[in-house]
Amino acid sequence: MTYEEARAFIDDTGRYGAVLGLGSVTELMKRLGNPQDDLRFVHIAGTNGKGSVLAYISTILKEAGYRVGRYISPTIFDYRERIQVNEEYITREGVARLAGRIQEACRQMTEEGFSHPTTFEVETAMAFLWFREMHCDVVVLECGMGGLTDATNVVRTTLVSVFSEIGLDHMGFLGDTIEEIAQVKAGIIKPGAAAVSAVQRPEARKVLENVCREKGAEFRELRKEELQDIKYGFENQSFTYKGIKNLKPGLLGSWQIDNAALAVEAVTALGSCGFTVTEEQIRKGLAETVWPGRFTVVDRHPLFIVDGAHNRDAADRLYETLDLYFSGKRKIFIAGVLADKEYDYVMSRLTPLAARVITVMTPDNPRALPAESLAEEVRRYNPNVEAAGDLCDAVRRARAYAGEEDLILAFGSLSYLGELIRQVRTAG
Repeated sequence: MTYEEARAFIDDTGRYGAVLGLGSVTELMKRLGNPQDDLRFVHIAGTNGKGSVLAYISTILKEAGYRVGRYISPTIFDYRERIQVNEEYITREGVARLAGRIQEACRQMTEEGFSHPTTFEVETAMAFLWFREMHCDVVVLECGMGGLTDATNVVRTTLVSVFSEIGLDHMGFLGDTIEEIAQVKAGIIKPGAAAVSAVQRPEARKVLENVCREKGAEFRELRKEELQDIKYGFENQSFTYKGIKNLKPGLLGSWQIDNAALAVEAVTALGSCGFTVTEEQIRKGLAETVWPGRFTVVDRHPLFIVDGAHNRDAADRLYETLDLYFSGKRKIFIAGVLADKEYDYVMSRLTPLAARVITVMTPDNPRALPAESLAEEVRRYNPNVEAAGDLCDAVRRARAYAGEEDLILAFGSLSYLGELIRQVRTAG
């Protein structure tokens, strides 16, 4: 099987939809030799910040000399980005070879009356096979959706479960209240393993504490009183946590202080599992963390930033950051969203800040909301809105409207930001 044939096979599995539950993925893993049982995991769930926390934890562990697997979604630049070892993508040969094994296992499953695994289940299997081949010391694993019935929850050797902030998202799948969603996400907590959490809403915290109590798992929460000496600033932020001074997160955004501190708490919890990390390794790992698409500067003349804010909590945090860093700047926005997201709140919160809003339809995504439909939504909050024909057109228009001292911000679905970044860099 070639890489192109492997991608065609994986793309074809999209017709099986998104199915929550562990029956199919458990059967698939068994036929592949249960590679996940030979690995150890830091498993991350939450609504916002999962990817940033994953990036901080894995970069710190890499800096400490460990061989670290990363499994993430969605990707920004390259399909292979979703499976990494020490920040190096899985090879094309690896995708082709492992997809061949998985395709054969899927064929046998369907012949025997089992459901065909979904795309996410196939990719999860590929990740675990690759991480085992690469002899990873630890895998930092991001839930795709939820927790309890997410395909990644087939793992049984979790060392630490990590919870970023839990809010309202994927409500059609996970529940309509914070309590319901938290209950699903708490499903990744394993007996005897530590659970490390961001500061949660009271109803989410209660759920996590109860599940930890039921499973005999230690509950550890980010300690706000130990988060000190906080200095906010565009590209120049620092803080002290648990006595570790002058920590400088490599990612921008006011919320990255909390994400970085949560990563420090998680790495500290890993210490009881034999993962030794020094203060200097924590400091260097945080500073060197890179995570594209999360308040990322892609150009400076004028300043052009992209951010994957696509739900209620992310919109609130982006609003807070814009007010903190750029309250006096004139702003030009580019927005693209998926139709199944809470885009009405996102637009109501953010678009009144802009002098001009340009809407786009995220390319090559069946869930994309048409640019014209999004423009109609934005017009309720800002009359200065127009729909672009494509991403190249959106970038051209934004630059035409922006002066040298203005800010261009593209936000919404992560699925279009990689291509948009390429358009910005190609145009120069």
